[in-house]
Amino acid sequence: MYPFIPCDALKPYIERFVISEGSSESVYKVLPGAGVVMGFQFQGKLYHVQDGKEVLLSQSGVTGIINSYRVFKNSKDTKTVLVFFKDGGASAFFRDPIHELFQSSVSLDNFFLRSELLLFEEQLCDATTHLEKIRIVERFLLARMKVRKPDLIVSRALALIYQSRGSIQIIDLCEQLNISQSPLEKRFRKVIGASPKKFATIVRFKNIIHDASHSPSLTALAYDSGFYDQSHFIKEFKSFTGDTPKKYLNLE
Repeated sequence: MYPFIPCDALKPYIERFVISEGSSESVYKVLPGAGVVMGFQFQGKLYHVQDGKEVLLSQSGVTGIINSYRVFKNSKDTKTVLVFFKDGGASAFFRDPIHELFQSSVSLDNFFLRSELLLFEEQLCDATTHLEKIRIVERFLLARMKVRKPDLIVSRALALIYQSRGSIQIIDLCEQLNISQSPLEKRFRKVIGASPKKFATIVRFKNIIHDASHSPSLTALAYDSGFYDQSHFIKEFKSFTGDTPKKYLNLE
């Protein structure tokens, strides 16, 4: 993995670029994240594995916010440029509402002209260094960026969700923002790509996993995270990671 910081014009929207290189075939799990991810493969093939079936992903695609783990498989010598968007950052590059990408990996053919993508993919493959490839991706994104006025309600909702570590109730969120649930959800989903509740759940579990090594027990971890039912905690944890807390945290 080779990380790169975006240029100044893209910093408000993109957390980082990463060039991923895998020399051997592998199957791996990806946990839910709070942001949209765009990927450009310039070598090899990548598959989404579900129910024992392998679905080939497009050379250029985007994955929306997901609220449960996903399994991927790469062929030998797969190389990809990944674009990790900040919360709401992807909405500056797509005309369609970002929530339509929720739980999906979609080809960029659905959003940009195929002729433009072919030229871009050719340039990406021809570039000889990592930095050249990053600059090509930056130019592609800058040409399609639409600067939009930030939604202050959504920005404040994000801040409250992070402050509560994902444990805030939606009714409390609406009360603090002085807005009813339906318009908040509509605005939040359009910009962020998931409902406030689902987004908060992802933030909550990312904090649970981060705190796990410092917690004296699973019971304490569940209680501190707002779960008062151990079975509910285990069920939700397994949905998020694919494993029980004991197995995931190597406690068995």
